[in-house]
Amino acid sequence: MSNYSTENLRTLALVGHGSCGKTSLIEAMLYRSGMISELGSVERGNTMCDNDPLEKQVQHSIRLAVAHIDTAMPDLTPVRIHVLDTPGYADYLGQDLSALDAVKSVAAVIDATKGPELLTIRMMQAAKERNLCRMIVVNKCDAPDADLEKLLEELRETWGPGVLPINLPTKNRTRVIDCFDRDTGESDIMSVEDVHRAFIERIIEEDDEMLEKYLEEGHVDPRLLHPLVTKALREGHVIPVCFTSAKNLIGIRDFMKVIIRHLPSPAEANDALFLNADGTPYKTVPDKNLPLIAQVFKIVNDPYIGKIGVFRVHQGTMKKDSVVYIDDSKKGVKTAHPLILQGKNTAETDSLCPGDIGAIAKIDELRYGSVIHGDPELTGVHMRPIAFPKPMYGLAIKPARRGDESRMSEVLQKMQSEDPTMVVEHDTVLNETVIRGLTDMHVRSILERMLVNFKLEVETSTPSIPYRETIAAQAEGHARHKKQTGGAGQFGEVYLRVEPLPRGAGFEFVDQVKGGAIPYNLIPAVEKGVREVLATGYAAGYPLQDLRVIVYDGKSHPVDSKEVAFVAAGRKAFLDALEKAKPQVLEPIVSVEITAPESYMGDIAGDLASRRGQVSNTESLPGGIMEITGVVPLAELDDYATRLHAITQGTGAWSMTLDSYQPLPAQKQAELAAKFQRKEEVD
Repeated sequence: MSNYSTENLRTLALVGHGSCGKTSLIEAMLYRSGMISELGSVERGNTMCDNDPLEKQVQHSIRLAVAHIDTAMPDLTPVRIHVLDTPGYADYLGQDLSALDAVKSVAAVIDATKGPELLTIRMMQAAKERNLCRMIVVNKCDAPDADLEKLLEELRETWGPGVLPINLPTKNRTRVIDCFDRDTGESDIMSVEDVHRAFIERIIEEDDEMLEKYLEEGHVDPRLLHPLVTKALREGHVIPVCFTSAKNLIGIRDFMKVIIRHLPSPAEANDALFLNADGTPYKTVPDKNLPLIAQVFKIVNDPYIGKIGVFRVHQGTMKKDSVVYIDDSKKGVKTAHPLILQGKNTAETDSLCPGDIGAIAKIDELRYGSVIHGDPELTGVHMRPIAFPKPMYGLAIKPARRGDESRMSEVLQKMQSEDPTMVVEHDTVLNETVIRGLTDMHVRSILERMLVNFKLEVETSTPSIPYRETIAAQAEGHARHKKQTGGAGQFGEVYLRVEPLPRGAGFEFVDQVKGGAIPYNLIPAVEKGVREVLATGYAAGYPLQDLRVIVYDGKSHPVDSKEVAFVAAGRKAFLDALEKAKPQVLEPIVSVEITAPESYMGDIAGDLASRRGQVSNTESLPGGIMEITGVVPLAELDDYATRLHAITQGTGAWSMTLDSYQPLPAQKQAELAAKFQRKEEVD
C-alpha cells in the first residue's frame, strides 16, 4: 500500500533525444535512493526501464516505461517520484506524447555535447501546450568536450529568458553546487552569486510584495519562495536547469532535491485537461474522498497477465475490489488489486490516491485514453485529445502460414491497442491489409514484436496505390439482355447516359425513365448492375468515381423481365457508355507538411520537385525550424520517410493528408491498362 499522500507525490516525464541518458538517469536515481543495489546500464541490458527484449537488442527505449523512486533526504519530507522514461526517437513519438497526460512536470534531458535536438524541442513545445511545468537536465556535464556556458546560451535562445541554472558544476565537474539556497561558493563555469541572484529575481519579479521586500532588504529567504517557484513553473515563467552525469552519479541527489522541493505536487499543479461530453472544461480535484477519475495513458498486452491498463489517478481513490466504470459504460467492473509498476515488475497495492500512477489487469474494456471513474453520472468526461502525428509509413502484410489470418487480426488488434500512432487498414477492393506507423523503424519494430511476443510471422510488401477511375466526357450506352433456355426466359433492355462530375463528387444514379418503359421495381436491378462495374473499374480495374449515370429508357417483357435480366443489361449498358466516355485513371494527390531545420530546406524542396511535387508555402518556426507545405502524388512517396531521414540526418518530420484525385500521366495509365484484363461478359 502507498504510504504517500498526494502532497508527497511528484510526477515527472523525462523527454529528449536518443542517447541523451534518460534511462541511465532513472537508473542513477533508483540507485542513489537505495531502491536498487547495483547500477544497471543500457549496454548490458539490465536497466529497470529498458526491459523489452527488442530494447535490449537495439540498446535504446522503444516503449514508454514507468518507475517510481521513494526518496528520503535529510531535512526533506519523504516523497515518491513517479517517473516516466520516454523513447528518444521520432519513430516512437506516440509513446512520448502519451506520457504527457500522466504527469505534471516534464524534464528535457540534454546531452551536454550536443545541445537541444529536434525531438527535444518538439516535446517541450507539446508539454507547454499541455500546461505542464518544464525543466532541463544537462546530462554528461563532465564530458571533456562539453562547452557548458555556450550550451546555456543555446538553451536560452531556444526556450527564452526563463531558462536559468538552479545549480552549477563544481570541483572540476565532479559535483554540483546549489545556487538556489546559497549565493556563495565556487563553480566551474559561472558565478554562484550571479546565478543565485538571477534565479531569485526571476521568481519574485511578478509578486509585488516580495519584490518590494527584496528591494528594501537586498535579499530574501529562499525557504519562503516555494509558492512563487511553483507559480513560476506552472506559468512557464522559469525553466530551471540542473547538471548531472548519470553514468558517474554526479548531481543525482541534487536533481532529486530540486524535484522534491520545487516541482509541484498534484495538489499544487495546473488542472488536468478534462472535458465534459459537450466539450466544456471539467475540473478534477485531487481529493481522495471524491469520486474516482483516472485516465489510461498506456496499454500493455502481457502474454501471461493479459491486458494491463496503466493510468494516472486525478481524483478520488482507486481501491482494491472496488467497482468502477469505463468511459461511457453504465456497467460496473470490479478492479481486483490495483498494481504499482517498477519497469516490467508489478506489485499489488490496496489503494492509489490522486497523483499516483498505477495499473489494473484483465479488464478488456480498457483502451488508450479510457477514463476510469467511480460514478456512472460521470459518463462523457474525457481528456482533451493529444494531436498525435499521423502514421505515414506503411507495409502490406499477410500471414506467412496459411490459416493464420484470424490470428493475425487478433494480434494486430492487440498491437494497435498499445500504440496510438499505429493504424491497421484493410482495403476490401485490393484485399490487402496494411499496417502504418510513423517511420520504417517504427513499423519494423511492430513486426519484430509480433514475432517475438506472439510468435506470428508475416510476409511484407509495398502497399498498392489506391488508384481510381473516372470519365472525361459525356456518352450514351445501350444493352439488351436476352436469354431463352426452354422455359421462362430473361429479357431486359437499358438505355443510359454517363456524365463526368467534379473531383470528389462521388457517384450519382438518376432515374429518368418515363411511361414505365422499365418497371419501377426493376430500376434498383439496373443500379445494381451499374454498381458492379463501379467496383471493378473499366480502364485498369480500379473503382470508378466522380460520375453520374442517368437511366432514361428501356424495354421490358411482361413474362421474361426479371431482376437478373436488368442487372445484366444495366452492367452491359454502363460498359458500353464507358468505352465512349474517355475513361481515365486517377491517382491520389496528398498534401504534405514537412518540418526540419532551415539548413535542409533547399534539399527537401529539390527532392519534392523530383517527385512531381509542388511547394505551396514555407513558414519559419521557433528554434531555427522551417515548415514546408505542398502537394505530391502518393505514388512518389513510397520511400519518402527513409529519404527525409537521410536528407535531414534524422531531424525531419512529416505528415500527409489526402488532397484530391487527379489524372495519372498518360504513360503510366497505359502501363496500368496493359496489366488489366476484363472478364468477358457471358450471356
